[in-house]
Amino acid sequence: MDSPNIAIVSGGGLQVGSQGMIRNSTIVCAPIMAESVDKMVIEIGRAKDSGAELVEIRLESLKVFDPHQDLQTLIKGSTLPTLLTSSYISVSWHQSLYRDLLELPLRKSQHGLLYTFLDQHGRVVGTKNTRQDALRLTMEFGADYIDVELQVAREFNDCIEGKKPEKFKVIVSSHNYQSTLSVEDLGNLVEQIQAARANIVKFSTTALDITDVARVFQIIEHSQVPIIGLVMGERGLISRIICTNFGGCLTFGTLESGIVSAPGQHTINDLLHLYNFRQIGSDTKVLGIIGKLVGHSKSPLLYNEAFKSVGLNGVFLHLLVDDIANFFQTYSSTDFAGFSVTIPHKEAALNCCDKIDPVANSIGAVNCIIRRQIDGKLLRFNTDYVPAISAIEDGLQGSPTASRTSSSPLAGKLFVVIGAGGAGKALAYGAKEKVARVVIANRTYGSVLFMLADFDRARELANTIGGDALSLADLDNFHPEDGMILANTTSVGMHPKVDETPISKHALRSYSLVFDAVYTPKITRLLREAEESGATIVTGLEMFIGQAYGQFEKFTGLPAPKELFRKVMASHS
Repeated sequence: MDSPNIAIVSGGGLQVGSQGMIRNSTIVCAPIMAESVDKMVIEIGRAKDSGAELVEIRLESLKVFDPHQDLQTLIKGSTLPTLLTSSYISVSWHQSLYRDLLELPLRKSQHGLLYTFLDQHGRVVGTKNTRQDALRLTMEFGADYIDVELQVAREFNDCIEGKKPEKFKVIVSSHNYQSTLSVEDLGNLVEQIQAARANIVKFSTTALDITDVARVFQIIEHSQVPIIGLVMGERGLISRIICTNFGGCLTFGTLESGIVSAPGQHTINDLLHLYNFRQIGSDTKVLGIIGKLVGHSKSPLLYNEAFKSVGLNGVFLHLLVDDIANFFQTYSSTDFAGFSVTIPHKEAALNCCDKIDPVANSIGAVNCIIRRQIDGKLLRFNTDYVPAISAIEDGLQGSPTASRTSSSPLAGKLFVVIGAGGAGKALAYGAKEKVARVVIANRTYGSVLFMLADFDRARELANTIGGDALSLADLDNFHPEDGMILANTTSVGMHPKVDETPISKHALRSYSLVFDAVYTPKITRLLREAEESGATIVTGLEMFIGQAYGQFEKFTGLPAPKELFRKVMASHS
């Protein structure tokens, strides 16, 4: 395998750190994208207030640009060091801009100025003379940095030979919008960039798999010069947060969600406050939620806030993982210390771990994995079923404080579980433990082969726990009795597909209680229609918070901060 085994440092489990102390020097740079220069100046102020230390001005976002006047306004109006870039602009626009730039009076700028000349494919634009003249002019303005593409770095350095101010730094960069090279090829690329007389090496790649990021981390960690290495795309998100663990000198943070200058950028607010970026150091433990549908998860909100509240030195991330076995093989260090597991890896995770608790083994699914610090062994657990079943029992009894009888209110009830995946297994196991009569209904859309496979999964689970199986298509007409319990454990109805539901509204009249494991949104279409049909509803939020209690205790060895968890979720509902 080309991907390396990544280690940050060796050490124990989550440790108490010094809260509030800045533990890294990685620069947070904010891309500025506005339609007018006046708005750009305002956004520069917002960036400073948000905690950015550098701004990248994206000239291509301007509808009208007068280089003679506007460039001076931007430089004078900037309260932060400035990185000026004009990517994605036509060659003719560039050449006109360069000619106008050459007419500007030379003067020193107190702010950092960085200028790059690329089109949307990363190709250098403009003629050799206009590029060199414009770049020289940028230097003469008093820029702290200039970003030059590798293709033209040598000619640029030749043209400033003997004229370069002492403080002036040349960033030589390379961008790969298709993939991430092998470690060997990345190493060769860095050597080429260094040979082009770079003061700072910069390269961006594209992640086709989260393990691609490990190769970039390895290169950053062993670099002998200041280096910026970032991986674009959702699978590369972690490169923008824990790059500081390996010595990366810059990351980008946007002012607003969704308004990015490259795929995969976080907001400054998320970097500094959700992920506590300034408190991340080389000894910070990495944890996260593993799955293919992870972007909606509020787990990072809970755990990062909880870590901060008790002074634990860890960061919790979204980890979009396609192959869980490959992920664990690549990120094998004890510094990758703990994981929540979600769709579709809860069952596959069973085969990736060294030790398993009896409950997870009986259920046949895992939602929590701990890497034991003394030997790196992976320990697997299931914390799903207890909080979900408890919430359903509370719903049946009317309230969490209602008096309980000696037996569960689920005893003897017909309990219908939609879904035969990891969460479905946990709910079916829990309901059977409470002496409910369990029926498994699994989705059957798709080709005939997939329909058969899906029903086989339902039948296999039913046989395992001693229940019955039916297809989801038959569920609408399944009402052998009134007062049944329904538990949806699939992702149907999850954001962004909030208009979907696994069962028709008319079929809900036979149920006294409906539970939905989906918690984004909190009230799904299924729950809304169930309530309108007269059923008691239990939201997936109860299951989510309850399983998080158990996972936090396994991650840290400390009691879960239950009040804090509920406060965080209430503020983000």
